[in-house]
Amino acid sequence: MDIHAYPKVELHLHLDCSLSYEVVHTIDPTVTEEIYHREFVAPAKCINLVDFLKRAPMGIALMQTPQHLRLVVKDLFAQLQRDNVIYAEIRFAPLLHTEQGLTPAEVVRIVEAATSEASAETGIEARLLLCALRHFTAEESLQTVRLVEQFQGTTVAGLDLAGDEAGYPLDAHIPAFQYAIEHGLARTAHAGEARGAASVWETLEHLQPTRIGHGVRSSEDPNLLDKLRAEGIHLELCPMSNLQTNIYDIYADHPIDYLYRQGVALNVNTDCRMITPVTLKREYEQLHANFQWNKQDFLTCNLYAVEAAFIPAELKHRLKERLQEAYAACD
Repeated sequence: MDIHAYPKVELHLHLDCSLSYEVVHTIDPTVTEEIYHREFVAPAKCINLVDFLKRAPMGIALMQTPQHLRLVVKDLFAQLQRDNVIYAEIRFAPLLHTEQGLTPAEVVRIVEAATSEASAETGIEARLLLCALRHFTAEESLQTVRLVEQFQGTTVAGLDLAGDEAGYPLDAHIPAFQYAIEHGLARTAHAGEARGAASVWETLEHLQPTRIGHGVRSSEDPNLLDKLRAEGIHLELCPMSNLQTNIYDIYADHPIDYLYRQGVALNVNTDCRMITPVTLKREYEQLHANFQWNKQDFLTCNLYAVEAAFIPAELKHRLKERLQEAYAACD
């Protein structure tokens, strides 16, 4: 099984948490490999999600100028190219990159232009999702969704809600998601990661996303699985990340296979390639070793991902054809 040769689709990927050592050292030559692995990469087992997220500011601090934003985008596309990713949705919070004078709109414009350029150079189709964060005020979340609206027609494709799910309620973000609903903007939201199935229920009720970031703990509620299937809600699963945030002890304990066998639409993602040093190739190898996933299983999940992607129907059709042809030719 030549897993590297399999084309891959990634829907859940944080730009500011996926900086390679090479780009970090380029931006800040004082960061050695030892420092990078100690301060940018999380330990194999964190206490919880909050402990895991302590590394995120390390990457964000290096993404405050036009040049550095462009370098990080280019670096991520190089990682995706090595991983044989053919379509990716890349998310980031524009409001976090204004410490050296850039406005949020300037941040989006720079990242959008760099994404378009890198996409043209590598042949990787890509879209951007703009993140509100759980600790944001209602106005900050509204500012974020208005940026999604402002940049419609570019590679900016939708809105996300990320951050400390267990520490902050949804209330401040309901107006932003209501705005997105009223203006026909695509929506995903993190839930069912640091908290259980109740987190997914309330997110579906109040934010009405078509996808859930992580959502892995939906497995704890059969009634929720019924709802996910009935409404075609897609789960963006990140197994290695969930092990690192201490939701599950070992890969074999992860419910991804159970959810897949239950007919829930889902796909496989890396989440944070810096904090969790993993590739999709490595995730697929683990799925094959632990659950005997084969070529057809990987193809199915990638087709699920394309169907759930925030892109036009014509591009979905082209990507599905490309996947099916390539998998048919693979061992």
